[in-house]
Amino acid sequence: MAGKEPRLLAELMRAGPGALGRLADSAQQRCDLAGLLRAALPADSAAALLGVNLREDGTLVLTASSPAWASRLRFESGQLLARAQERLPEARRVRVRVLPGEGCGG
Repeated sequence: MAGKEPRLLAELMRAGPGALGRLADSAQQRCDLAGLLRAALPADSAAALLGVNLREDGTLVLTASSPAWASRLRFESGQLLARAQERLPEARRVRVRVLPGEGCGG
């Protein structure tokens, strides 16, 4: 390996067109979208948004840290859908689910 510089794993994952690179890109897009939506929320609600995914049918799935926060995110769902549609116009509806734990950089 003479003359080769070490590379970050994330860099290697994105380097090729393989499935691992696509998976890494998809995960980054979800985290970026979660960050965009968190910016539209008050700080306490933003911390409760663990992740975001857009299904093929246009359903924007928000993952909340508890049932109480899921209710709050449902209350904000119209605003969040409008914000998501700025980047993903194919988003049509919102579903909130609960998944206690860590998400994308919350």
